[in-house]
Amino acid sequence: MASKSGRAVAELEVEKGENGRELMVGLYQMLVKCRMCDEKARILFRQGKYAGNFYSGVGQEAAEVGAAYSLREDDWIAPSHRDWTSNIIKGAPLKLCFAQLFGKATSPDRGKSTPAHMGYPPIHTITPASSIAGQLAVGTGVAFGLKRLGRDTVVVSFFGDGATSLGGFHEALNFAGVHRLPIIYVCQNNLWAESVPLRLQTALTNLSDRAKAYGFPGVSVDGNDVMAVYDVATKAIARARSGEGPTFIECKTYRWYGHSEIDPAKYRTKEEVESWKKRDPLVLFEKVLRDKKLLTDELKDKIAKTVTQEINEAVEFAEQSPYPDASELKDHIWAQE
Repeated sequence: MASKSGRAVAELEVEKGENGRELMVGLYQMLVKCRMCDEKARILFRQGKYAGNFYSGVGQEAAEVGAAYSLREDDWIAPSHRDWTSNIIKGAPLKLCFAQLFGKATSPDRGKSTPAHMGYPPIHTITPASSIAGQLAVGTGVAFGLKRLGRDTVVVSFFGDGATSLGGFHEALNFAGVHRLPIIYVCQNNLWAESVPLRLQTALTNLSDRAKAYGFPGVSVDGNDVMAVYDVATKAIARARSGEGPTFIECKTYRWYGHSEIDPAKYRTKEEVESWKKRDPLVLFEKVLRDKKLLTDELKDKIAKTVTQEINEAVEFAEQSPYPDASELKDHIWAQE
């Protein structure tokens, strides 16, 4: 398992790969795509373009991209309400992602749920549970099924620090440890469970220490360092795929905005927010790429223009798509007559 210090080890491991430099540019492109899509979703919500709510992950992109970027097409993700962009990393078309925000009939669930509940079976992302930590049980169940089928596919389950204080978290990890399931638990520890600070949730310094109780490895990593997260995650994925069981990864990171778009987050100090913004995962990684002469102003502009065009086309598709007809209300749902 990789060192908790992250950076030095990650740099070596990533670059030693057969396509190390191509991989790093790919990670950067995905970071940019997730950031720009998330910021666009925030703007559209504030313009009243869609109902429900939106839970931004801006500031946490390196944790999500680093953990999921190396997954295979047949691997699964069990996201939480804040992981809308995990669908993008796994390969969902942006048109479907924005149609989900707008609740249109062209969305994966044909407009039946809110933006916080996007899953898309063709790419193996599971619709998030409405209850915090609920997706951990669902993801663990999928991992159990995969093991029974004898497949070498794995599950990555995303959740926040608040979920680790709930019973569902402990039940899921205990079951996974007993059965040595092919699952990687990725905690995006952003220091706040809605408005409750981490110091009031647990006496632990590293949440990864919880894994000891369930008999499998836990590691804490700088969640704003995409290469460090990628390095730790690829080792955990390989471990799960080979039948050695689960791993718990704690990514120490920070969300820039409130719990949701209707939360002004007055419980945090301006100094705390600004100090984390200085550790913007995109800016940190851009410096790494420029030092290695892998990123120029020209390439940066080209990537931004390409993503902007993709987003504009996706938003136009979502706006022009119809809302579902009322006659579809009972379609594709389970109900006992």
